[in-house]
Amino acid sequence: MLFSDRLPAQLPRLLVDRAVSAALEEDLGLAGDLTSQATLTPQAKATASISAREPGIVAGLDLAAAAFRLVGDGVVFTPALSDGDKVEIGGLVASVRGPARLVMSAERVALNFLNHLSGIATLTRQYADAVVGTGAQICDTRKTTPGLRAFEKYAVRCGGGANHRYSLDDAILIKDNHIAVAGSVTAAYKAAEAFAGHLVAIEIEVQTLAELEEALTAGARIVLLDNMDNETLTRAVAINAGRALLEASGGVKLDRVHSIGQTGVDFISTSQITMAAKPLDLGLDVEIGV
Repeated sequence: MLFSDRLPAQLPRLLVDRAVSAALEEDLGLAGDLTSQATLTPQAKATASISAREPGIVAGLDLAAAAFRLVGDGVVFTPALSDGDKVEIGGLVASVRGPARLVMSAERVALNFLNHLSGIATLTRQYADAVVGTGAQICDTRKTTPGLRAFEKYAVRCGGGANHRYSLDDAILIKDNHIAVAGSVTAAYKAAEAFAGHLVAIEIEVQTLAELEEALTAGARIVLLDNMDNETLTRAVAINAGRALLEASGGVKLDRVHSIGQTGVDFISTSQITMAAKPLDLGLDVEIGV
């Protein structure tokens, strides 16, 4: 399924308000915005626009809106786009109007979330576009900024990617270290199979074709192919013969992702889209001050 065919992603308001409140508390401190208090009267009004200084995919509008809503009464935030939309250089993302002190006080928190999440969405879209036509789907990992995982994974969805597990209690992923302690691929998989409830997915990581064959014999239905070159991935797809879903991971860079997709794997997971994304340059400019 292409990202254009999906229903839009959505964040729980409680999660958004909690994160934005913490960010505002961090920025405002105990005395509030001293600069705005020193230079702007309480009666001053401001109208501002948030626009793009480079092209990209927008994500994080709900968090930006919350920053202006939670900072105080009277600020109106009007988005011009929706999360997941493309914006060109100079394109309007949102407009803001209200008490100037409040607009200035919430500006940085709003932009921090917007810039960061839009950067992730933009890079994810580049990865997703690169695998169009291969049948593979781009996924994220648990390599996320502490405290921001839900939002970064949301941005991945806005960019056309899919989410891997959210946390350790979301699914069972048997890694190489688990296998080393358990004694073998078979022992680790059978133990997980006996432990898991009927709704808990089990994925097992393999590093060689021999381990793949052992995992398939053990009954694995989802297999992560770790750090394999394209030739080995192609052989793994042939050995699998459709028995399990195959995920390629490890060393996935943008310049290689299309060729990985061409090997026939079902999923390609990469930490690059969350950990290496450059913030998208969006800025807030005051248009009218009274």
